[in-house]
Amino acid sequence: MQTVAILDFETTGLSPTQGDRATEIAVVLLRDGQIVDRYQSLMNAGRRIPSDVANLTGITNEMIASAPSVSKVMREAAKFVGKHPVVAHNAGFDRRFWQAELALIGEASDQSFACTMLASRRIYPHAQSHRLSNLAEMLRLPKTGRAHRAMVDAEMTTHLWCRLQYDIAQTYGVGRVDHDLISRVQVTSKEKVPALLRSLAGG
Repeated sequence: MQTVAILDFETTGLSPTQGDRATEIAVVLLRDGQIVDRYQSLMNAGRRIPSDVANLTGITNEMIASAPSVSKVMREAAKFVGKHPVVAHNAGFDRRFWQAELALIGEASDQSFACTMLASRRIYPHAQSHRLSNLAEMLRLPKTGRAHRAMVDAEMTTHLWCRLQYDIAQTYGVGRVDHDLISRVQVTSKEKVPALLRSLAGG
C-alpha cells in the first residue's frame, strides 16, 4: 500500500531564481487509488502578482493580502506531505518552488518527485499535447473546476496519475505500478518504454 502526495503550486511567475514566489499550494494524498486527505491554502509571500498571472489564475493581490504567511503555509504543507513521494504535472516547475520556499524557512525538501507530464509523453506518445488540460480532455478525466487553481489542477493530476497506473497495468500486464516504476518510465526513452514495461510484466 503506497501513499503519494500530488502537489500543485500557483505562483507569481515561472522561476524562483528570478524572485518569483508561490501564491497557492494544494496537496492531495492518494492511497491505492483513493483520495484520503487534502490540503490547500493561498499564501502571502509579499510579492505582487502581475496582472497577466492574476488573469490566468484568478488569484488577485487582494486575495493574497489577507492570506496567511508563506512560512506558515509551507510549514503546514511540509508536515502534510511528510516523507511521502510527490507527484506533479510538469514536476520540474513545482519541485523548484517546493525546494525554494522550504529552503527559505529552513525546512528539508528531499522528497522524490514523479512527473505525470514526462510519463504521459511516454505512455501517450501520440497525444497532440501533453498539457494537463489537453490530456484531461483526451482521456475524458473528471474536471472539478477552473484550471490554474491549485486544488483543481492537483485533483486533475490525481486522475491522470490513476489513469497512467491503470493503462500501464492493462497494456503491459504490470502488477504493481507505483511511484518508483513511473519515475523509471519518465526517464526512459519513448522507444524503450514498451520493452521496459514488458520486462516487468507480472511484477
